[in-house]
Order: sequence, then structure tokens, then C-alpha cells
Amino acid sequence: MVLLVFTFFSENSVAADKKTQVAVSKSSKIEVYYFHFTRRCMTCNAVEDVSKEAISTLYPTQFKKGQITFKSVNLDEKTSDVLAKKCKTEGQALLVISGGKRIDLTEQGFMYAKSNPEKLKAELKKTIDPLL
Repeated sequence: MVLLVFTFFSENSVAADKKTQVAVSKSSKIEVYYFHFTRRCMTCNAVEDVSKEAISTLYPTQFKKGQITFKSVNLDEKTSDVLAKKCKTEGQALLVISGGKRIDLTEQGFMYAKSNPEKLKAELKKTIDPLL
């Protein structure tokens, strides 16, 4: 009888721990960074514009609350060095970072920002939705 009660409590505490871990990981902040240099072409500007618009329109509540952020970072400014190292980038990049995950959407950004902005928005959504 004692073994049965112990087993019941052990299983319940493990289940409670799993729920807590899921809640903690689901509440992680999602940061979208666009790293660029001072001199930029039309495509570079489009990657920033489309990405920022996508984040603010697809996730308006989370964006307003700061749960999902978008930051454009100029790599030519010395103040960007620490953030660039933290995000493990040395050049132009479109990154989605949440908790320990780092998802690089640079290729998709440059491929779709000018020619098919809706496709870039869809790629961002496909990346961010599982992180929520």
C-alpha cells in the first residue's frame, strides 16, 4: 500500500514538473534581429522593412507587450559588437532567437524580401509560431 501511494505521488510530481518546464519554455522572449552594415542596397532595406512589418502585424499583441521584438543592428557601429558576438554573427543576418534556439533566416530574407515579401512573412511565421 505504501509503495502504491509513493508511486502515485512520484508520477504526479513528474507530470507537474513537465508542465512547469513547458510553461517556462513557452514564455521565453522571441527576438528577431536584422544585422546590417551602414551601406545598404534596396534588398537589404526590404529585408528589414518586410521583417519588421511581418512581426508587428502577425503578432500585434506580443509585439506591443515586448514578448516578440524586432531590432535592426548596424554592424559598423562599435556598440553592436557585443550583441553580434552574442548572436554569433559577423555579417548581414536575419536571426530569430528564443531561449537557446538560434534560427538563421538570412537566405530566405534576401531571396524573398523584394521578389515575394509574402513568402518571407510566411517563413517568419513558420519559424516563430512553434516558439510561442
